[in-house]
Amino acid sequence: MLEMVLLGTSASAPTIERGLPAQLVIYQDERFLVDCGEGTQRQILRSGLGFRRLERILLTHGHLDHILGLGGLISTFARWEAVEHIEIYGGRWALERVRELLFRVVLRGARPPVPVELTEIQPGFLMGNETFAVYAFPVVHRGPGSYGYLFRERPRRPFLADKATALGIPAGPERGQLVNGQRITLADGRVIEPDEVLGPQRPGLSLALTGDTARIDNLVEVVRDVDLLLCEATYLERDAEMARRFGHLTAAQAAQLACAAGARMLVLNHLSQRYSVYEMLQEARAIFPATLVSRDFDYYRITRDRIEVLNKDFSGADAEFKTLFPE
Repeated sequence: MLEMVLLGTSASAPTIERGLPAQLVIYQDERFLVDCGEGTQRQILRSGLGFRRLERILLTHGHLDHILGLGGLISTFARWEAVEHIEIYGGRWALERVRELLFRVVLRGARPPVPVELTEIQPGFLMGNETFAVYAFPVVHRGPGSYGYLFRERPRRPFLADKATALGIPAGPERGQLVNGQRITLADGRVIEPDEVLGPQRPGLSLALTGDTARIDNLVEVVRDVDLLLCEATYLERDAEMARRFGHLTAAQAAQLACAAGARMLVLNHLSQRYSVYEMLQEARAIFPATLVSRDFDYYRITRDRIEVLNKDFSGADAEFKTLFPE
């Protein structure tokens, strides 16, 4: 299961209903905060997610609406002893602005209350383990060093429990060994090979966040067949010239990207208060029907069978997830 919580969905400035850009991606015990707009720490508190295990922050770019929340968030981390260290990843220009913000404005030359590590990223593999990986991909926006992020489970062969039972393989460590590609010997002397109980390899779950971008032609292959595409859609087509001028996409362009890439679901994000949700959905769904418009505190669960969403802030923590676009 791959999860995402939208903490801020507005473009450029907050509104009554929307905070500035921030998303939390969750995979098993791993947590990644993508961008940290002003007020993000309050959004985290409202979401009920808490600050534990929020050591890694991935920045899409260095514009202030995406980084100004870092000062307050890190101060809170130190006060509450929520984390032991902080890793911030981003392009060179973004990290230069973060360094100025944290070390010259917030800390004013003092030693950080917790170790802060700034890591400049390059396109391609960023981090991961044997089951999961994070990739950074370049996008075109105003200013250098802008990135989107792809979160992807590694491909795996599913374990066929029925076949294992038919072969008399007991539940326990033997099955785990087979999943890990190791042959086992049963108590009766039979040797069981992994191929006997593993199905064909299938791709893992995936989630792509574009950040702010002005082009889609360079992203189609990057987000090919992604399960959920969180794509900026700051403008509508009637303001396409303004979108080009400021380095953003329209809802129609976001839908075109999802369609061309074969995405399973599209969520429009980084929204201008100029437009209604209805207008944005109407424009995007005419091209890509499996489209939603983001809301602050939307909580997405991605599984192989379905994509579900709950709005934790307005529906209550014990509300049922709503199933969307099942296969």
